[in-house]
Amino acid sequence: MKPTQEPHLQVVTFTDPGRGGRVNEDRFKINAYHLSENEDIPVLLAVVADGVGGHQAGEIAAEIAVDTVDRIISESDPEEPAWILKKALLEANHSITSRAEKELDKEGMGSTITCALVIDSSLYIASMGDSRIYLIRDGQIRQLTMDHTWVQEAIDSGVIQIDEARNHPRRHLIRSFLGSSDPIQPDLRLFLSNRETDEQAEANQGLPLIPQDLVLLCTDGLTDLVTDEEIFKEIERQSDQRQALEELGQLAMERGGYDNITAVLLQFPGEELYLT
Repeated sequence: MKPTQEPHLQVVTFTDPGRGGRVNEDRFKINAYHLSENEDIPVLLAVVADGVGGHQAGEIAAEIAVDTVDRIISESDPEEPAWILKKALLEANHSITSRAEKELDKEGMGSTITCALVIDSSLYIASMGDSRIYLIRDGQIRQLTMDHTWVQEAIDSGVIQIDEARNHPRRHLIRSFLGSSDPIQPDLRLFLSNRETDEQAEANQGLPLIPQDLVLLCTDGLTDLVTDEEIFKEIERQSDQRQALEELGQLAMERGGYDNITAVLLQFPGEELYLT
């Protein structure tokens, strides 16, 4: 792909280490491309990663994650975008585990990751861990990803209710992340309904974006402390999207700010300029 300085989506970002002098273990990267030297079809990649809490050198793992995914995507011909995202996450996992094996002080480091790849008007996603992607459309907010946590598994199996999850003592127990010693399976599901099967969710890859759609990538430093409804209302209320993210970050800080907070907001333009 050919790099460009002109993304076809509006992009605003926010990151803050949180309270208590924490190291910011979150990392994000946004890059814009044209599909090739000969094709001006626009491509935007947004990646957000969160160094896994309690593990050594989480910020290094997160940086390796976003850099590796960006490199793999930039070097690829995205004829099969979902497959390329999967390849990128597998390569990021390998890079993190290889680094940890060579440097003992980085043993056990890991990172969550969530990626949005927009080719023209088509959205592809991949994730591991509990960083999330949301779609805001037609007066509603929808979580497109599924958390890979003990709490989510407990909700799915009926062990706990959704309203118990926010304050559950195991809410930060992540089941799947980059840097894991176990074999990983990047999640390519894109959920548009709670009733969808895994196969149906994967078939949603390439979701057509429509004018004024908003795609939000964020870490759990935000979603642990601010509800989906609050996120939606603040983004809808503010005409300045950067200010909206800052207000949401401030709200998380007021409620404890015990984790790093990162958010990336993408807006599809008012007119579909490059439809293929």
